[in-house]
Parts: sequence; C-alpha cells; structure tokens
Amino acid sequence: MGGHGRVYSDAGVSESIGFLLIFTIIIAGIGLVTLYGYPMLMKQQVSADEQIMEKNLIVLQNDVKSLAYKTVPYKETSLKIGGGALTVYDMNYDTTKSSEFEIFDSAGCIPNSAGDAATLGAPLIFSSGDIRYASTSAQTDISLENGAVVMRKLAQPGSVMLAEPRWFYDGTTNTAVIYLIGFNTTNIMSSTGVRTVQMALGESNYTSCPQPTTVYIRYQPNSDVDYSTAWNTYFDNTLGMKPDSLGYYTFPSPSGKTNLVIKTYEIRITSL
Repeated sequence: MGGHGRVYSDAGVSESIGFLLIFTIIIAGIGLVTLYGYPMLMKQQVSADEQIMEKNLIVLQNDVKSLAYKTVPYKETSLKIGGGALTVYDMNYDTTKSSEFEIFDSAGCIPNSAGDAATLGAPLIFSSGDIRYASTSAQTDISLENGAVVMRKLAQPGSVMLAEPRWFYDGTTNTAVIYLIGFNTTNIMSSTGVRTVQMALGESNYTSCPQPTTVYIRYQPNSDVDYSTAWNTYFDNTLGMKPDSLGYYTFPSPSGKTNLVIKTYEIRITSL
C-alpha cells in the first residue's frame, strides 16, 4: 500500500511540473509576441496608412487637374484618413510661414502682386497653400502643393516629389507654361477618419508675354514644412532649368529667352 502511495505522489508532482512548463512556455510566447510581434504589426499598419494617404493625395491631385484643366466646376471624393490628420492650409493662412513661388522676367512682362512689373526686387509672389497629411507615428508629411504631391520624412533631410505638376516647357519653340494653383477655404479645416473632400473651381487668370523673355523662378519653402529639395529637383531634372547664385531657376532656352504663359487657378475647398 505504501509503495502505491508513493507512485501516486510522484505522478502528481510530474503533472504539476508539466503544467508549469507549459504555462511558462505560453507566457514566454505571449511575451515574445508582445515584444517583437506587436511593434512589427504597428509598423506595418503605419506603413499601410502612409501608402493609402499617398494614393489619396494623388486622387485629390487628379481632382484638381479636372477642375483646373478640364474646367469641371465641382469635384467630391471620399477618403479614409488613418494614422494622422489631413489639413487644408489656404493661400492666405499665414504668409510668414507658407511656401511661395517667386517669378519675374527680364522684360518686366509679368505683373507682381501690386500689378506693377515684376522685377528682381519685386517679383510675383504666389502662396499656393497646401492640403497636408501629417502623421506623427510615421514621422511623415505629404502635401498636395501647387499641383504636385510632395513628401518628406521628419527624421531625414530632403523631400521627394511623388507626382509632378503640369508645368510645360518645349525646347523647340522655347515656350514655357507655368500653372499656379492655390487653395482657399473659409477657415482652417482638419479631419481624420472617413471624410468627403469637396472642391469647386474659383477664379482663374491668364498671363502671357508678347515677346520672349528670360524667366526666373524660385521656390521659397514653408518654414515648418520644407519641400525645397523636391521642387528644385523637379526644376532641374524634369524642366532642365539651372539656378543662378540667388537660387532663381531659368529655362534652358538657347537664346536665354522664353515665350511665357502663366495660368493661375483658385481651388475652393468647401468641405473636409
């Protein structure tokens, strides 16, 4: 009887040890998943949100193209905004911070903001504003700015252009067409989640020079969101422009002079 008692006691100890081992393995597995798996899942989610917003901004860029170039009066698009916020900064939001495009020409053909001839000392200054997605988790800013989709990483220098604007230069005829597209709202709009962006075409303007002229263009970045690398790369690589000592880019015309057309459009954001 005593022998049988000892066998039962040993079996009980074995079951307890087995349970503890299995329990320890389970807890260790949960810990490993929490330590390594969860951050990886969150990183993948952040990356997915960023990629979705890249596509969303390109969709909005196409809406802007329809309004400006095809004279469609109104566009409405539903978007899912995850991992950050989408905000509209209009043309008049804060001129001390907003990005600006400075343009003047050698013949004084282009009028500046006051209606006078734009010169080196008083160029045409166009503040476009932007529709900006900002994500603190992804450390990323993506903007629809003056017809282009541009992105920058907060932790890294520089920026990149994801989708180019519809500027045009023909080296055969030395003709340049510059599109200036700005956003206007009744107030600052910012949203997350599933939202509907409503846009309408506002005022437009057309300027052309009767004779070829040397055109100077410079991008002045927003003091908070710097996309200068993206724009300067676009001027250089896509349009073949080269900067002078002051950072103004000129078109690569053999004569140094260009037939210039400037088209300006106002896009009104009525809902976000």
